[in-house]
Amino acid sequence: MKFSYLLPACLFASAATFSHAEPIWQDFSITGLYGENYKLTPKEEQTTVTFEYAAKVKYGDLFAFADRTNSGGKSDTYFEVSPRLSLGAVSGKKLEAGPIKDVLIATTWEGGEDMNNYLYGVGVDLDIPHFQYAQLNFYRAANDIQKDDWQMTFSYGVPFKISNEDFLFDGFVDWSTKVKNDKVAHDSELNWTSQLKWNAGKHISPSTRLYLGVEYSHWISKYGVPGKDENNVSALVKYHF
Repeated sequence: MKFSYLLPACLFASAATFSHAEPIWQDFSITGLYGENYKLTPKEEQTTVTFEYAAKVKYGDLFAFADRTNSGGKSDTYFEVSPRLSLGAVSGKKLEAGPIKDVLIATTWEGGEDMNNYLYGVGVDLDIPHFQYAQLNFYRAANDIQKDDWQMTFSYGVPFKISNEDFLFDGFVDWSTKVKNDKVAHDSELNWTSQLKWNAGKHISPSTRLYLGVEYSHWISKYGVPGKDENNVSALVKYHF
């Protein structure tokens, strides 16, 4: 069996294991975005509705999201499912060293119209002062188009206060290698997408988490296309259930 077929089976098995595990914590949210400077879309204007789910369980964590986009009257759906397995929890040993809190097996399934991309590798949880969370994952991609494609992903969240108001600065940085073969030329790309959000919900009730803010996307060689650089600011509304 080819590894590119085995990896999806492992992802499904991991997701099934997580679905039967009692979450230590979990979070579900819906985000609405509107921006006017997107690249490689039917129009520069685009609206996006994002459904996100995150959970921590005994043996790891899970993050998943689905984007439903509309640009120029054309709609599309893209999703990612990212289960990670904690080697510290499985072994019963503390895998800590310096800022590293844990070491994990990291996997991701990226899917959309006529595309599937499977990532596998290793991740670490980091303990950085003032960060709510910080994760660094190193992946290799497995698909039928790109060969020997490597990716690094850093995700983070930094809460802070200004006077009595609560803010959150979070996001991710993706970097992938350049790939060239008979099927496709894929340039090295860097995608830094960040959100700056104000918790307006606390003024409704202490438990309401309604965020207003902006998302900034700085994407060099978007989708690996040379010269297609995106710098886009989107208005943002996000609600956590």
